[in-house]
Amino acid sequence: MRKSHRDILSIVFLLIASFNSACGQQMPANAVSYINEEKQAENSTVLLNNEAYLIPLQKLDSLKIASVNFSHAYSTVFDSLLNKYTNVRAFEGQKYLGRNSLSELTQDLKFYNTLIIQVTDADIRNPALLNFIRSNQKLKKVVIALFGNGNSLGIMDDITAPVIWSEKVTPVSACFTAQAIFGGVALEHKLARNFSVKYAANTGFATRKIRLQYTIPEAAGINSVNLKEIDAIAAEAIRERATPGCVVLVAKDGKVIFNKAYGYHTYEAEQPTKPTDIFDVASVTKINATTIEVMKLVEEGKLNLDSTFGSYVSVARGTNKANLTLRDLMTHQAGLVPYIPFHDRIRPSDYSSDSSAAFPTKVADGYFARKDYYKDVMLTTMLNTGLRARFQYVYSDLSMYFMKEIVETVTAQPLNSYVKKEFYDKLGMQTAGFLPRNYFAADKIVPTEDDGYFRHTLVDGYVHDQGAALAGGVSGHAGLFASANDLAILNQMLLNRGTYGGVQYFQPATVEQFTAKQSAVSRRGLGFDRWDPIETRNYPSSMASELTYGHTGYTGTCVWVDPKYNLVYVFLSNRVYPKVSNRLSSLQIRPRIQDVVYKAIEKGL
Repeated sequence: MRKSHRDILSIVFLLIASFNSACGQQMPANAVSYINEEKQAENSTVLLNNEAYLIPLQKLDSLKIASVNFSHAYSTVFDSLLNKYTNVRAFEGQKYLGRNSLSELTQDLKFYNTLIIQVTDADIRNPALLNFIRSNQKLKKVVIALFGNGNSLGIMDDITAPVIWSEKVTPVSACFTAQAIFGGVALEHKLARNFSVKYAANTGFATRKIRLQYTIPEAAGINSVNLKEIDAIAAEAIRERATPGCVVLVAKDGKVIFNKAYGYHTYEAEQPTKPTDIFDVASVTKINATTIEVMKLVEEGKLNLDSTFGSYVSVARGTNKANLTLRDLMTHQAGLVPYIPFHDRIRPSDYSSDSSAAFPTKVADGYFARKDYYKDVMLTTMLNTGLRARFQYVYSDLSMYFMKEIVETVTAQPLNSYVKKEFYDKLGMQTAGFLPRNYFAADKIVPTEDDGYFRHTLVDGYVHDQGAALAGGVSGHAGLFASANDLAILNQMLLNRGTYGGVQYFQPATVEQFTAKQSAVSRRGLGFDRWDPIETRNYPSSMASELTYGHTGYTGTCVWVDPKYNLVYVFLSNRVYPKVSNRLSSLQIRPRIQDVVYKAIEKGL
């Protein structure tokens, strides 16, 4: 049987939108039809009852959100898109209706302060459901996503909760409406006719786009076909055992246009990699944890980049590190040694296979470091190493160990707690953070090395970096875990020059200062790595602009922001599984994929 245009479009969209459930995002079969459908959804969606400016939802860290569906056919797509912005729990309202027990549903929703209720015109005509909305809007934030011809608006005059009405009942309209709730797309249309005294012609509220949109490449002026080479490069990486799997995300003009997973967690091919998987991002920690905290503290006047390490941290006084400035630490020009292999210095008395008061620091499953090992051994060792020539560029992890000491002293808060509270939670980032095994099951986290020389176990959900592991999993140079979508959100905020979701995290000048080239001896910014002016290095890719900033990670990751092209590029892999390999770099997998994106931008539609 020949499929209708609408059936084909629905299939296409479901393939495109299945970021959360499938292993990969498929290229659209009919991009023109999709874009047209998306435009129709935009033109037929109206926001009502938004006098309190609840839509787009803001202050995500204060919201506990439930999505309740009754008979909306595309609730799976709708809920999937909601969960791009923050954690949203789905409830099937129909089963409660079937038992005439909406009071039980209200009871089950008691711990949620925000309800997104998906309804059709037929649903609203059920008096019990209408009463459910009336009672809950008095107690909670309620958002109604109404799909259908809108005739039910005539019986909703006493509803005060915001109503986003979409005349279209399609997968695309479900996607558009879900994104509108969080400001991934803007709303600007008004009712074209009278439905009631309250919902009269020309009624409606406008919103603006404040967060990432999720769509197809054509929506950003890129032909999907020109991104297909990414599949081949990723397949090459897996075939050549450069990494067992990876995730690629591309955001252009504030729109996520590519988000696809490849391969498996391990070469045993037992668990497919998903776009939502959590990776150890290694040195990306330096910019997406430590540096952003430094930026905030500098902006607040609590840190001075030209002050010294010793002026903030008392144990540095009397050492040769006392007079190192924060600026030198942040640009890797402090003369520090590049790396200290602390795990090679472990003695049998320094660790135990069981936890106890004497061995409280969990390094991995079955491995616990002794109390104060970091303070007594690691920090003391770092403070007493020699210095090389100052004001020359030498990349060193010690710089970010020290910056962690500084920011924690100033804030009286652990680094991991501070960045989670001040950035990740507010931005709606659901996976980003340190110590992921405290929050997530191991199968949601991609394993790194099968460590046979230090921890003697498969490292899964514990930081790969040995020094960060001995420090308890939280360090200034490594320890951050995140999904690609979370990193896209954070780095889109930076690309937006400090603003995201209606919140200004930084002044534009602060972002510009930290991401700009700082000296004549290196390409570096403050904390950030940057485009390399030496053309033969093609770093971070042969086509990146001179404005590009970001960082790579030892585990096979990178995040690059290119303001010239309004671009965020995220690549996550576990190239260190089962043992450390250099194939990802020798095959130039990360820069080649990045070049594909630039070439696609240049070719356009």
